[in-house]
Amino acid sequence: MSEKTLLVVWHSRTGASEAMAKAVAKGAGEAALLLKAEGVRREDFESAGAYCFVCPENLASMSGMMKEMFDRLYYPLLGSIEGRAYATIIAAGSDGEGAQRQIDRIATGWRLRRVMDEMIVNFDAQTPAEILAMKTVPQSIIDDCQDLGSGMAEGLRLGIF
Repeated sequence: MSEKTLLVVWHSRTGASEAMAKAVAKGAGEAALLLKAEGVRREDFESAGAYCFVCPENLASMSGMMKEMFDRLYYPLLGSIEGRAYATIIAAGSDGEGAQRQIDRIATGWRLRRVMDEMIVNFDAQTPAEILAMKTVPQSIIDDCQDLGSGMAEGLRLGIF
């Protein structure tokens, strides 16, 4: 891994975040390191040049596994990854704003730089059955995720971030 690496960190329960994270990694090609939130280590963050965080919003918050990853690594990484680029993709049942705000607050504490517009994908899941159901991500969203990954990889390659 090098500072030309895009670390794509994800957590998913219903498949949407996983599909979108894999699309980001596909777009980034060889620059991507795709890891589930529970497996991410301090060294993965320190050796990557940029990050993409992909998770569902659960109960107006980021998913518990994603929060656990941030809880586990926040202080060990404080002061060592400042200025690096990041982007986010939230799979939401309604608005996704709560999870987005949480990740942005953490990124602010780490002094990361947002380099892509936030992406919140609303699946309009409101009933328990809809919330728990496996999700199919529309191809247009998959394409947008691939473009995000490609753009971030190109930014790393060119030294823009």
